[in-house]
Amino acid sequence: MTSPATAAPSVPPSLSLPPSQFARLQPHAYLLAHLSPPPAMNQPSVRANGRAASQFRVTSANAGSLTHTNGSAVVRIGDTAAVCGVRAELLHTEDIASWSVSQSSSATNQSNEAGGQGTDAENEVDRAQIEDLNLLVPNLSLSTGCAPGFIPSAPPSALAQSLSHQILSLLHSTRLVKADDLRVWYQPPNLEHIENEMDVDGGSENRHPREIKAFWVLYIDIMIISLAGNAFDAAWASVLAALRDTKLPKAWWDVDNETILCSEDINEAHKLSLRGMPIASSFCVFEADAAAGWRAVVIPDAEEQNAEKQKKKGPQSRWILADPDGYEEGLTMEKACVVVDKENGKTVILKMEKLGGWTIDTEDLRQLVDISAQRWDEMKQILG
Repeated sequence: MTSPATAAPSVPPSLSLPPSQFARLQPHAYLLAHLSPPPAMNQPSVRANGRAASQFRVTSANAGSLTHTNGSAVVRIGDTAAVCGVRAELLHTEDIASWSVSQSSSATNQSNEAGGQGTDAENEVDRAQIEDLNLLVPNLSLSTGCAPGFIPSAPPSALAQSLSHQILSLLHSTRLVKADDLRVWYQPPNLEHIENEMDVDGGSENRHPREIKAFWVLYIDIMIISLAGNAFDAAWASVLAALRDTKLPKAWWDVDNETILCSEDINEAHKLSLRGMPIASSFCVFEADAAAGWRAVVIPDAEEQNAEKQKKKGPQSRWILADPDGYEEGLTMEKACVVVDKENGKTVILKMEKLGGWTIDTEDLRQLVDISAQRWDEMKQILG
């Protein structure tokens, strides 16, 4: 038996922390260590999740997932997943206060006769009908357990209300849904000139204009079932995929019953003819100085800021991260979002906004547009 005096010395406990604990205790330093590794280590600058600064997470989309809707889709961006269902309900014009069929149908008839080439006045009619009549009603909710802090029976969070407003604003600004797809028309018979219907001179001139008897109202319900950062991109992609999958049944005005009837034949249903495919790409700015966002600073002029950048030498002090996850969103204050579409191979900027800071300049925005254009190509293949 070995005596206590001759026993082997015990191994001292290790003072190193596993990466998971280091990430919780010093989140800013942990991300900074990945983005700016020491030169002696000869390692590339990557994020804590292994992605490059301009790299998006793996994205997938599945349309037609819900059976009791007119259109639906499930979109997953990394560990963030959103489900969207579109329900269509009829709104009779007789239930709309101060509705005038003559004023609404005159401009729309001109647009149809022009072969679909809408003028500014006709586009204004479309915008007014969709916005003023609230024909698009998005509602976003965060499901219980989608992320820590979302408990049962809790009121709608500020994040859910903000995302609902952003989606509604983007639907209106991009004019994604055409108003004519939501109209239910009726052509009154020309009883006063039945005897002249066969005449070449007077048949078409005396026809009564078409009337709008009802509108389709699209209730767009989005639920975030898993929240791991960048909820807006996932929610908007699910809305876009669900609208591309939406089919409206054939509807007509029944004169005898004075009501709207709908066909049950799925083959007579028509899809929405959307205007393009706007894709949203979100970014955030991570700064090496953890207190940079909390300091009172004087915003320099553009020329002074560019001169300062040219004189400045040394290690990189900030990174613009595409598609931030939940860990990165908690370490950044300045965010940006770019919505682009492509027409005939050319990139069209539909929306560009940034908030929470002033470090993103004009050159950075150009780079973000280029990254968003590449993201558009990826999403086009995913959405099909």
